[in-house]
Amino acid sequence: MSKTQYSGVKVKRFSKGFVIAHAVNAISFFALYITALPMYTEWFDWLYPVLGGPEGARMLHRIFAVTFIMPTFIWLILEPKGLLRWGKELVTWKKRDLQFFTEFVKELFGFNFKHVKQTFFNAGEKINSIIQIFTAILIIGSGFPMWFPDLFPAAIVQWAYVAHNVGFGLAIAVVVGHIYLSVIHKNSRPGYTGVLTGEVPAEWAKEHYTEWYEEEVKKGNFPDLDKGKNKKKGA
Repeated sequence: MSKTQYSGVKVKRFSKGFVIAHAVNAISFFALYITALPMYTEWFDWLYPVLGGPEGARMLHRIFAVTFIMPTFIWLILEPKGLLRWGKELVTWKKRDLQFFTEFVKELFGFNFKHVKQTFFNAGEKINSIIQIFTAILIIGSGFPMWFPDLFPAAIVQWAYVAHNVGFGLAIAVVVGHIYLSVIHKNSRPGYTGVLTGEVPAEWAKEHYTEWYEEEVKKGNFPDLDKGKNKKKGA
């Protein structure tokens, strides 16, 4: 597969609502993880002075537990259409989505691959979102009995600690993969600017989300890159 040449043209992929929600989610998640480390193992006791001791760590953990719940509401308030589209795409699966994974494995390990036409969210991002939703339910649902143990039977509180650990373990694994693909992997790295500024390179967007890009071209929102190529060939 030939290397894509980027012209410098950017297109809008994510709204401010999504960018803010994504930032709050990321900051909250890592803050929860860091504040929890000394509470789970003595290896990280050195963090207690930084976090204000055991009480300070618990307080910070609870503060970020509240902000961890906020991203969905932020997105809903600032851009309900985007949240609705995300939910709709998560339950919409077609043959091309299954084909995506065959090519994705090739791309991941550096082999030649071809892009399979995708909509606003590709099949990999759908799976990532579904797993994150599952882990968030585990983390948040188990967090309530841990925070308010007097309101729940002792058995539920005990199982809540197990569910909390499982939820965070799965979430960390997903986040590590997510960071690798968005920040490190050469083919997907150009799209990282989308969660910072909302904009991504036009050529990259067209390659990775062809169907969505073509729809935006028809609406007059995005430049027709193929037309530009044809002009150069005819020159």
